[in-house]
Amino acid sequence: MDTDRPAEAIEVLTIGHSTRSIEEFLSLLRSNHVTTVVDIRTVPRSRRNPQYNTDSLPVSLAEAGIGYARMSGLGGFRKTRPDSPNTAWRNDSFRGFADYMQTDEFEKSLNDLIELARRKRVVIMCAEAVPWQCHRSLIADALTVRGVKVRHIIDKAHVNEHKLTSFARVEGAKVTYPGQTELDME
Repeated sequence: MDTDRPAEAIEVLTIGHSTRSIEEFLSLLRSNHVTTVVDIRTVPRSRRNPQYNTDSLPVSLAEAGIGYARMSGLGGFRKTRPDSPNTAWRNDSFRGFADYMQTDEFEKSLNDLIELARRKRVVIMCAEAVPWQCHRSLIADALTVRGVKVRHIIDKAHVNEHKLTSFARVEGAKVTYPGQTELDME
């Protein structure tokens, strides 16, 4: 399964560990043929679900024959810029991440993820169960505009194809989320 893929054949999956047991989580990974979990949590631990802490998750994955990588450059909890062009996001944490998406650090981390996805069947993992409540939906937007197919693992019966956020504005590979005021000024 690990091969170099042309750009148009790259697919990235996403998943939130939520409160799933490690057995259920591994089952979802296996059923989607995942070879590598890319942990994008800023704080890679969970008090309520210690099976997802960085000292236990990589061990469980290795025992299942699945690789583990951390990409802190794709982590959330970013600060909102005072001059944020992403005012369509009412949620400060989403707006802060959208602002961060304009940085070189984000671009480098996203390119690293795409390169890994050329060779491995990857899933980016965060904590939130549903992608629309997690910054991984913004990462999915950035991947989508670069021609990468993104699908969200919701549960055993639902793996949904990502649809670009309705109020996203795309210029080349740059995604912003301007509010109505910014659009009116153009």
